[in-house]
Amino acid sequence: MAQVAKVEVAKPKRFPTSWVVRIGVSVLVLGLTLWLLPTEEVWGALTRLPPLVWVFSLVVFLLGHVVSALKWRLLITERGEIPVTRVLRAHFAGLVANLCLPGAAGGDVVRAGLAIRGAEDKGRVAVGSLADRVIDTGSVFTLACVGAALSTGGTDTGAVLMRTGGVLVLLAIAAVIGVALIQRIPWKGKVKQVIDKLGASLGGLKRRPLALVTCFVLSLSIQAVFVGVNVLLASESGISVPTAAWFFAWSASKLLAVLPISVGGLGVREASLAALLQPFGAPAARVVAVGLLWQSILFASGLLGGLVLMLLSRSTKNGAGAPANAGSPGDGSSIAPPPVVEEAR
Repeated sequence: MAQVAKVEVAKPKRFPTSWVVRIGVSVLVLGLTLWLLPTEEVWGALTRLPPLVWVFSLVVFLLGHVVSALKWRLLITERGEIPVTRVLRAHFAGLVANLCLPGAAGGDVVRAGLAIRGAEDKGRVAVGSLADRVIDTGSVFTLACVGAALSTGGTDTGAVLMRTGGVLVLLAIAAVIGVALIQRIPWKGKVKQVIDKLGASLGGLKRRPLALVTCFVLSLSIQAVFVGVNVLLASESGISVPTAAWFFAWSASKLLAVLPISVGGLGVREASLAALLQPFGAPAARVVAVGLLWQSILFASGLLGGLVLMLLSRSTKNGAGAPANAGSPGDGSSIAPPPVVEEAR
């Protein structure tokens, strides 16, 4: 029988509506913020920062994400099956993707997708990546609660612990109720198979409470260091507000910036940070300048991460004249990074 050739019809490219909306939101919010503020003061605060302080902040940010990648590895592996080099490449690929994909979840998908290739237990990688996102969000929220309690409720240790503990207890109750409701849904077909596999992987993770606690402590430490970097930038820019206020405002603005409505949180982060720090007497123009300095560190880290990924990809393809997948299964050389996108977390 004669074979009939299949003709593939190219699908028309969709107009990037989400991109246009996100760029529009960033331009609108940032433009309105700068229009309402004295731009001379914003520019003065930007140029006042010593270059070495900016470079130091960038190095601290990158080192923080190296530790964050190792933290993620604790959750997606049990006996170190995935090499550190592969984890670092996947993590920084996700960091690059975070600035242009919707919300932080976009970068998480890129990161998990790279780690899953060649992994023995793909469900563990998926569940571990989800747990890592939940832990990071919980740690940022915890810092926001502690900062709010310390900055608005005085220094009474008992009152601080009661406020923070009460919020965390409510979150824990909500999480338990949510999990119970999900378990009651009568999943069927392939969805049920996927849920069962993820459930088995989650059971493995639940048997490692020490790893979960360690990751939460590491996440708290990393986010606290990032707050400290912003306090340093603010001090160099002439802002003097309580450190606890920065823990509250920076953490809350970071949670708002994760929403997929802008380009890497640009505009949303700066406006929300200025609004949250205004009750503490912080000059709005200088706070926006600090937000822009932090945003420049995010973009610079994304560009550096993208450049490193490109160089690693080329060296892998050209190394010893061997194809990119000629490496051993465990050395991470068989994983080429995804096409480089433009930004970072």
